Amino acid sequence: MQSRVYIMAGGGTGGHVIPGLAVAREFAARGHRPVFIGTREGLEAKLVPQAGFPIEWISIGGLKGLGALRKLRTLFELPGSVLAARGLLRKHNAAGVFSMGGYAAAPVVMAAAMLGTPVVLMEPNAMPGMTNRRLARIARMALVSFEEALPCFPAGRVELAGLPVRQEFFDLPARAASNPPRVLITGGSRGARTLNLAARALAAAPFGVTLQTGAAMRDELAAALPAAEVRDFIDDMPKAFDQAALIVCRAGAGTVSELAAAGKPSILVPYPYAADDHQMANARAMERAGASRVIADKDCTGDRLLAEIRECLAPGRLEAMAAAARRRAMPGAAARAVDLLEKYTGTKN
Repeated sequence: MQSRVYIMAGGGTGGHVIPGLAVAREFAARGHRPVFIGTREGLEAKLVPQAGFPIEWISIGGLKGLGALRKLRTLFELPGSVLAARGLLRKHNAAGVFSMGGYAAAPVVMAAAMLGTPVVLMEPNAMPGMTNRRLARIARMALVSFEEALPCFPAGRVELAGLPVRQEFFDLPARAASNPPRVLITGGSRGARTLNLAARALAAAPFGVTLQTGAAMRDELAAALPAAEVRDFIDDMPKAFDQAALIVCRAGAGTVSELAAAGKPSILVPYPYAADDHQMANARAMERAGASRVIADKDCTGDRLLAEIRECLAPGRLEAMAAAARRRAMPGAAARAVDLLEKYTGTKN
């Protein structure tokens, strides 16, 4: 098989960068050279070098949810960013482009269209992001994680493939809940204030609680919940999933994909300020599948959270939710993206 350079586009947040890293590792495992293009302001500036992959820089900002001056600046930067990206594609003699979306991806995908370079994009959310919606017609194929996203892309060039998730989540065995069952509450690495405050109502709960608070509220919550396991950060999330009968968390694409891979029942409290309210769309899709219950952030009081947990712990409910979650698991997403780009660039065996 001929070794090629493939460009990895997309950045800004971990939701864009982390799945891209999984695809980059798959390219590298097959003997190709993945090269990222991103901005110095996005999370890719930290995560990509840490992972050992090369990265090139362009200057571009976002459009969604920003003020008029920032939008004007972005529109002013866009032509130069596209030309810079085109130069980088030529510099590396790029065979193809993989895009996770986000504002950093737009100039790269547009440059690829100018050069006739094949593009495969991945959309992780039930409500596709603005970049992927606008650039869908440029891509040879869009890979989506939710059936709800399929109509947003051209027929015949969209496929339900899932989102790259660490194999450790898929490998977790199905097991009966411990007695008493344990509930994991996590708002991500920095915690979520809404979840932290609601968790106060669980001080006398008849089930175990593991609460990831983030650093800012750890001591306060540890004092309020003396019987709980209160941690500012969980570095082995697959192990924490394995020990939990039920998970309370936000509804980012990576999180709901991990829940599906692990077959874990959940109560989802979507982050209310996510672009296009995409976390609520993700959460409602999981709810329709029977895998999750949903509480809007504004409604997530301690009493409501406790009531929802009790509902989930009713006889037979966890098992049904777990089975529904597992049915949404889609392994092999990174491999599928690489398969397609190898096919489009004539490097597939």
